[in-house]
Amino acid sequence: MTERSVEPGGVAIVTVAYNSSGIMEQFLSSVARADVEPPLVVIADNDSADSDETASIAARYRTRLLRLPENLGYGGAINAAVRELDESVNWVLVSNPDVTFTPGSITALREVANRRTDAGSIGPRIVDEDGTNYPSARNLPSLRTGVGHALFARIWPSNPWTRSYLQDQGETAEEATVGWLSGACVLVRRSAFNDLGGFDDGYFMYFEDVDLGARLGRAGWHNVYAPQAIVTHSGAHSTNRESGRMLRVHHDSAFRYLSRKYSAWYLAPLRGILWLGLGVRKSWLSRERGPRPPQSPSA
Repeated sequence: MTERSVEPGGVAIVTVAYNSSGIMEQFLSSVARADVEPPLVVIADNDSADSDETASIAARYRTRLLRLPENLGYGGAINAAVRELDESVNWVLVSNPDVTFTPGSITALREVANRRTDAGSIGPRIVDEDGTNYPSARNLPSLRTGVGHALFARIWPSNPWTRSYLQDQGETAEEATVGWLSGACVLVRRSAFNDLGGFDDGYFMYFEDVDLGARLGRAGWHNVYAPQAIVTHSGAHSTNRESGRMLRVHHDSAFRYLSRKYSAWYLAPLRGILWLGLGVRKSWLSRERGPRPPQSPSA
């Protein structure tokens, strides 16, 4: 069975598989209902143990499978998948495989893309399986909000720093320009993505979407939240089995982002404090080992 083609100026979907065969069929079947003309999907398989099962599912849905020789992380795998796309693809819909598209959701994103010539990325409203809003449209983290969120999020969930950081737009019905959009599901302008070199694959997982949103903004593009498009996110399926490791990766990525944001030579003492503080928090949470890992792909 031949793969789907992409119309000139069209949209293609890229996703990352890591032992994801159990959810891939639901993901691909939802794509077929989400757009007038279901787009091409490229699955980048991060050297999974179940890659043969994923390949079988991909074949049934006329989907391209890119088998990677090693686990490149989320951003690295997405970059590899984007390089496989034909030049006719102007927009890339980056998505986790644990996302389910509602009928018409990709069509709604297309419509925003067609009229927002200032948009570098467009994000849908993302809801959890119970219908609550996933905080998918947020402010860029600053030192003040980041520290406040880190210190008080668990013991005082409604604290002002966490509210500012999460900036959940999900209750509104209006489009809005935001600091960054969750990489769990985001439509990215191909030319802007390429000009920036794609995701920074120095982030193995977490914060690669924060970094991309910040770089798009600095390049003059808007990150646009489009709540008329709705998708459901079932959670960090591939990280559940490795929650301890992913918690450590999450903190390492947070330090990478903040240390690069505050990179001036005279801020070296601040970077040292950040490194120490995040290290202490990482050790504390690793011992605590709560049942839920950090939200994917960034929290």
